[in-house]
Amino acid sequence: MKIIEIAAPFPHVTLTGYLHDDPTEWYTTERWPAMLVLPGGGYTILATHEGEPIATKYYAEGFNAFVLRYTVYDPEQSQDPLGLVPLRDASWAVQTIRENASTWRVDTNRVSALGFSAGGHLAGSLAILWNHPKLEEIWDANNGLNRPDSVVLCYPVITAGKFSHKGSIFMLAGDSDPELFSLEKHVGKHTPPVFLWHTVDDAAVPIENSLLLLGALKKHGVPFECHLFATGEHGIGLANGYSGRKQDHIAQWFDLSVQWLKGL
Repeated sequence: MKIIEIAAPFPHVTLTGYLHDDPTEWYTTERWPAMLVLPGGGYTILATHEGEPIATKYYAEGFNAFVLRYTVYDPEQSQDPLGLVPLRDASWAVQTIRENASTWRVDTNRVSALGFSAGGHLAGSLAILWNHPKLEEIWDANNGLNRPDSVVLCYPVITAGKFSHKGSIFMLAGDSDPELFSLEKHVGKHTPPVFLWHTVDDAAVPIENSLLLLGALKKHGVPFECHLFATGEHGIGLANGYSGRKQDHIAQWFDLSVQWLKGL
């Protein structure tokens, strides 16, 4: 494994990559699929158990994996809401992966993003808002290079409406209109395939977040796969006991996502 770290042209934003030296047995070319991992944390912190442990698991499954340390709310740096700044960071990361594809031996048509909770909102934003005019005001996207080919959303924050995770949405929108960050309202034909999982009794991010997104994906004909688990605490990550109780049943989400990604 080769580990690299790239500094973004924005303060405090870094991309850490876990790269293969040789092609995988199951992959028929010398290019690897890529997975960009976006940890959760309510847009105020970045949860460590949703970063490197996830990337190294995907690395072991034949992906060049990356973890993005994106901008979170820091009142010592600015009192302004984040707005689309995290999406700018994630757009830079996807574009950087594609621009370095020959060096890192990445298949530019198989660049995926994965996120947990607020990181799920950010991965969903990549999938749904990658071409939004308001993003163009702060990020000079190059021919859609910031669009992921698929996304994996883990107990994601989605809506800014009745069932919102108010803390995450407030970090983005502040006291202004949060409609832009209600992702289910912006799904369209431009949205790539989505893999999604949630626990029914999630007490922090209600399952209605995922249900609202599923309805929008179905309405617009966007391919998706969804797994709903009956019980499990929010922030469970790999469900391997690192954060919260070990739950082997929920832990199946990882293998299911790999099978789905390889089948695209």
